[in-house]
Amino acid sequence: MATTAQLFEEPFDADEYIERLAWRTPGGGSKGGAEAFDPKKLLEEFVNHIEELKLLDERIQRKVEKLEQQCHREAKEFAHKVQDLQRSNQVAFQHFQELDEHISYVATKVCHLGDQLEGVNTPRQRAVEAQRLMTYFNEFLDGELRSDVFNNPDKIKEAADIIQKLHLIAQELPFDRFSDVKAKIASKYHDLERQLIQEFTAAQRRGEIGRMREVAAVLLHFKGYAHCVDVYIKQCQEGAYMRNDVFEDIAILCQRVNKQVGEVFCSPETVMAKLIQSIFENKIQAHVKERLDETRNSDVEQYLKNLYDLYTRTTALAAKLSDFNLGSDKHTFLSKLIKNIFSCYLESYIDMERQYLQNRSGMILQRFYDSKNHQKRPVGTGSIQELKERIRQRTNLPLGPSIDTHGETLLSQEVVVNLLQETRLAFERCNKLSDPADLPKNAFSIFLLLVEYLCVDHIDYALEIGLSAIPSSDAKNANLYFLDVVQQANTIFHLFDKQFNDHLMPLISSSPKLTECLHKKKEVIEQMEVKLDTGIDRTLNCMIGQMKHILVTEQKKTDFKPEDENNVMIQYTTACSKVCAYVNKQVERVRRSMDGKNVDTVLTELGVRFHRLIHEHLQQFSYSSMGGMLAICDVAEYRRSAKDFRVPLVLQLFDTLHALCNLLVVAPDNLKQVCSGEQLTNLDRNLLHAFVQLRVDYRSARLGRHFS
Repeated sequence: MATTAQLFEEPFDADEYIERLAWRTPGGGSKGGAEAFDPKKLLEEFVNHIEELKLLDERIQRKVEKLEQQCHREAKEFAHKVQDLQRSNQVAFQHFQELDEHISYVATKVCHLGDQLEGVNTPRQRAVEAQRLMTYFNEFLDGELRSDVFNNPDKIKEAADIIQKLHLIAQELPFDRFSDVKAKIASKYHDLERQLIQEFTAAQRRGEIGRMREVAAVLLHFKGYAHCVDVYIKQCQEGAYMRNDVFEDIAILCQRVNKQVGEVFCSPETVMAKLIQSIFENKIQAHVKERLDETRNSDVEQYLKNLYDLYTRTTALAAKLSDFNLGSDKHTFLSKLIKNIFSCYLESYIDMERQYLQNRSGMILQRFYDSKNHQKRPVGTGSIQELKERIRQRTNLPLGPSIDTHGETLLSQEVVVNLLQETRLAFERCNKLSDPADLPKNAFSIFLLLVEYLCVDHIDYALEIGLSAIPSSDAKNANLYFLDVVQQANTIFHLFDKQFNDHLMPLISSSPKLTECLHKKKEVIEQMEVKLDTGIDRTLNCMIGQMKHILVTEQKKTDFKPEDENNVMIQYTTACSKVCAYVNKQVERVRRSMDGKNVDTVLTELGVRFHRLIHEHLQQFSYSSMGGMLAICDVAEYRRSAKDFRVPLVLQLFDTLHALCNLLVVAPDNLKQVCSGEQLTNLDRNLLHAFVQLRVDYRSARLGRHFS
């Protein structure tokens, strides 16, 4: 295998190279073949090949040295060339600096010469312009306009420029000598101004934006430029109000004009502001006046709705228009336009709002009482009424005639919803239509009306009637509907509280009126809670009175001292059965009427009074052995009813009473042990003795010695 440099080109694999060399050598193959393996031949081939590689390495090394020498030589030559180029560049840069200085010198001379020429040419141009104007002035002086510029309609732009300058000159001339010519120039000035405005109007109707822009630029220096803008604004609004919704028409109109006005006028923000001012002072103001004046004296409700709607839509439109370029203080500009339209209506808004709310609330309440055929009676006030209230709270005595309401609570969620709805709308209008400085005060005045009509005239009145309708505690078959009043009053007050938080609080949260509102709300709550507590207390007394009536009429002395001790077939007495049925019914009624912790509080009080009644009732009888067992059965039934209270204290009281009743049946020798039991050990000994004294065998068995 010939040894050449091509054999070592990348990628080179030494193992593969040796294998290929051995395979090509006769007798060098490792797997045998035509000739057997001959290591000597392979060694000889390797030695020869190594020699060839050495010769190849020497040749390559000489070639590398030669190339390196050539590279060093060319590098030196290149370095010399670069140095020559650098020197040439320095020379060129010096020449460039010299040329630049020379150009600057020439430019300075040219500028100086231009200034000198301008100093000569400007007076000359002014003189030419003055001569030209004098020529035109002479024509006006002679009374005959011969120049083509005044007679050719196509040169109206040039004529306008000339007449505008002549008009300025004429202003400086004395009137007595040049009155005629001044009049002629003024006449031509106004004539050209009129022609330009007519041309602008025609171009606007044809939609020629370019021509409109040219004419507007010429008119810019005329006094009639403002009239041109007025004409433009008037024509923009022709046919623009085709829908029933004037605010939507205005928004579309302004959007369209805003795109066009920048292409026509050099100060588009001024023209746009003038257009919007014209729209507000004419179209919107007329629309507002028409809608409000027709209902202001005839339909206050519709008037307030219209005022709220119109003001809301106007402010919304102003917010859209603020996106346009109307000058630096566009928000103040738009606010002033709105104020000019609505100020006369907003000044009297809150008075009309309060008057409407008073009338509307009074009507809602009166309509409700009429539907119930109820003649609303005056609720007493003053020191006498307060004295009666205090006496009633402390003694539960019915002061004054009892009122039969036939079970009517005189509370209506429909009435409440209507009152709250009217007040909510009033709060919304108040928030939108009130001045920010007056908003808390106005909202507070609306809140006071809500308190007056909802809390005082409706809830508080119903509580007063309910209190008056509560029968005395010794009444028979009393209708204890006051709990229904409590239930409805509780539901209503939740709605009232929700409106207070959702609609009033955001309006007054950051003002001193917040403290007044919270104080007023607290005062109202406390007043109603006092009456609710009084009514509940008297209702509980009626319940206890009803139970007492059942016990008095149904419980017989023979129940606990039967004639035949061996023939008692009942599990508990009839009186117990009826009382438990009545108690279970009242407990369920309390649960329906109350919520939260109030349920436990009222049931605890009812349970304690129920226990006291039973405890005192049991002490009125004497008990035989079988009668004592029946009393224990009765107390067990009472205890089962007490479980429905779900009040640990009440259940504990009846557990103790049940343990006391065991003293009526226990053997005399076991009395002391029973009295020392877990449930009785902490009770007063006199109480235990009193129960033992109820036994018919108290004296015969000398049971008193156990308590001596």
